[in-house]
Amino acid sequence: MESFGIKDALDIVLVASLLYYLYRLMKESGTINIFFGVLAFIAVWVVASEILEMRLTGTILDKFMNIGLLVLVILFQDQIKRFLVELGSHRRWGLFKKLFSLKKSSADAANDDHQRLMPIVYACMSMAKTKTGALIVLERNVTLENYEKTGDIIDAAVNTRLIENIFFKNSPLHDGAMIISNNRIKAAGCILPVSHDTDIPRALGLRHRSALGISQATDAVAIVVSEETGNISLAHRGNLDINLSNTDFEQKLSSLMA
Repeated sequence: MESFGIKDALDIVLVASLLYYLYRLMKESGTINIFFGVLAFIAVWVVASEILEMRLTGTILDKFMNIGLLVLVILFQDQIKRFLVELGSHRRWGLFKKLFSLKKSSADAANDDHQRLMPIVYACMSMAKTKTGALIVLERNVTLENYEKTGDIIDAAVNTRLIENIFFKNSPLHDGAMIISNNRIKAAGCILPVSHDTDIPRALGLRHRSALGISQATDAVAIVVSEETGNISLAHRGNLDINLSNTDFEQKLSSLMA
């Protein structure tokens, strides 16, 4: 009888972690039913091939497994790309450096984050009152450099009045997205990927679809100010929270960017 060792335990933990990450990724992208379908197919394949030793059925299912892997890669190429980008992000690896450096208390860090976000919050609230349409993307771990290149580089400190001027209706940059990274306005007038989810309310326009699209492709947080209603919405990880009150908007944004 073979003994159960450390390598076996590590093997189980790695597989469980991979399955959990796939579950979370597909749940966020709205494809959780496919995840359960794939698990059910694998269970049938294991039972037929390994337990019941049904050769003909097992052979057919083997062929489907080989083709199915390629199909899944094609279907979920965006999610796979996001996973690899997150894995190789220099910021994510930079977390190891923090383990050996002095850190502020969590309360001080949270307060600093909140203060850095306030110019953005004030600008969005002001634009909501005047029904000035806006789309602002806040970078987190996954770099947005490729999207910055689609617009005009600004590289200026975050400022409430500057944000409002960029999204002023007569401004040449008001139609695109603004990208903010490391407390600086990196670019404006940027083009974002558009979400093609069919469950998005028809009343929502291109800004909301673009916000949802960038939140599905990266881990960024996207803010939308509706030009029609003045309502503020937040998109993150493929989820869109619409018609937020000023208090809810400020609290949720602070929580997501903490």
